[in-house]
Amino acid sequence: MEKAIERQRVLLQHLRPSQTSSSLENIESSIAASVCSAGDSAAYQRTSVFGDDVVIVAAYRTPLCKAKRGGFKDTYPDDLLAPVLKALMEKTNVSPSEIGDIVVGTVLAPGSQRASECRMAAFYAGFPETVPVRTVNRQCSSGLQAVADVAAAIKAGFYDIGIGAGLESMTTNPMAWEGSVNPKVKMMAQAQDCLLPMGITSENVAHRFGVTRQEQDQAAVDSHRKAAAASASGKFKDEIIPVPTKIVDPKTGDETPVTISVDDGIRPNASVSDLAKLKPVFKKSGTTTAGNSSQVTDGAGAVLLMKRSIAMQKGLPILGVFRTFAAVGVDPAIMGIGPAVAIPAAVKSAGLELEDIDLFEINEAFASQYVYCRKKLELDPEKINVNGGAMALGHPLGATGARCVATLLHEMKRRGKDCRFGVVSMCIGTGMGAAAVFERGDSCDELCNARKIGSHNLLSKDAL
Repeated sequence: MEKAIERQRVLLQHLRPSQTSSSLENIESSIAASVCSAGDSAAYQRTSVFGDDVVIVAAYRTPLCKAKRGGFKDTYPDDLLAPVLKALMEKTNVSPSEIGDIVVGTVLAPGSQRASECRMAAFYAGFPETVPVRTVNRQCSSGLQAVADVAAAIKAGFYDIGIGAGLESMTTNPMAWEGSVNPKVKMMAQAQDCLLPMGITSENVAHRFGVTRQEQDQAAVDSHRKAAAASASGKFKDEIIPVPTKIVDPKTGDETPVTISVDDGIRPNASVSDLAKLKPVFKKSGTTTAGNSSQVTDGAGAVLLMKRSIAMQKGLPILGVFRTFAAVGVDPAIMGIGPAVAIPAAVKSAGLELEDIDLFEINEAFASQYVYCRKKLELDPEKINVNGGAMALGHPLGATGARCVATLLHEMKRRGKDCRFGVVSMCIGTGMGAAAVFERGDSCDELCNARKIGSHNLLSKDAL
């Protein structure tokens, strides 16, 4: 045993040439009882000291409401973001002044305007002027990108605590191209495909990979059914922050104070026969309809991340551990296939296999691409979007990634020991995909921090 521990100490010394002798002594003490984890380390990649893990201690979202006619139709974007930012602080008792950065994923609003609105939202939520704010736009994965950016910054040592968030008011900022398009785009097919309506890329996926209208409508019905069941059973209460706002009567202008606390796009009685009556929206002979596409939605979400050592010092329960993130590029004409490429990349980076993943949150931009990705990766349907997806809940572009993180981690917590690893993924306009791997917060400890393996053939002889 002594030889095994000495070997670990020497290896760590080689891997950390910049460390001082005193810090190496600290490392030695931290591995004094770690012989039992040698086999585990062969099972999945661990690239950092346990205390340096980036963990999520809280993740919340607003309800998701139908744009222009739902509960947030008269709500300013900054009034959507502020409540979830405030909730992170109040529910964890973390001081707002400790936050190193707030990164907000957002897509449709003019960049400088939305950046100002996010800064204003931080002030509304009680953050001091010393806390910086910035926005990030990777289209449909912007909320997940914000979480990944904060995790990377914590990993790099820029700060110890940060917030990754997402915001979209599709009521306020509809999808539209402003200004003229460079005529040069006609000279390059791939560049031209970046301008394709998303619905056309959905039709391209359905046609190229043989996804039927029946399959798409069934996927939409399943999404509504699961979301309705989750909402009725109170599953979303752990992740939703009620938002006080107002509803304005369009005829009289009268304002009625309300508190929005539930998603309003779910249709519990959706059926395949009803969806079959809807006409294709983007192509006369197509299969993509309003019923088997994601909803246009208003909403926000926020995730509080920090180093594990800080969370332990503060005595905060750990909701999840951020493991890996991958963003990939694909053909813009079939942008919906992004998750089928991004998920394997992220899972491999974590040293895992697809069968190791217990839950998936794959954004349902369109039923065609969702069904394709599920079939391409041969995923168990019982593991995917178990509480419904964007076809039922909605897809507020910049907020979806943060929403998915909150939904995934709270469901993993409910399932406990039966659910260890989860993945969030989505396709991205102009031809990309993104995915991140998370581990349930209480599923690892300092001495045994990886999945169980069948044998210990990779243990050193000195450790036996």
